[in-house]
Amino acid sequence: MSDHVYKLIELAGSSEKGIQDAIENAIAHASKTIRNMRWVEVIETRGHIENDKIMHWQVKLKVGFTLDQT
Repeated sequence: MSDHVYKLIELAGSSEKGIQDAIENAIAHASKTIRNMRWVEVIETRGHIENDKIMHWQVKLKVGFTLDQT
C-alpha cells in the first residue's frame, strides 16, 4: 500500500428529513467536483426548531480526500 496525502475540507449539509440525509446530501453534492473522497467526520450537528418540532437539520463535516499522485 502506498503512502497517501489527504486534503481536508469542511462542508455543511442540510435536510428536513434527518441527520443522515443531511450528511448524504453534502457528500453527494461534493462528489460532483471532488474526487477520491475517503472519510468523513461529523463535527457539529444543529436542528432548527419551529412550533416545538425540529424542522431542519444542518450537519458540519470534515471530509478527507486523497490527492492525485503524479
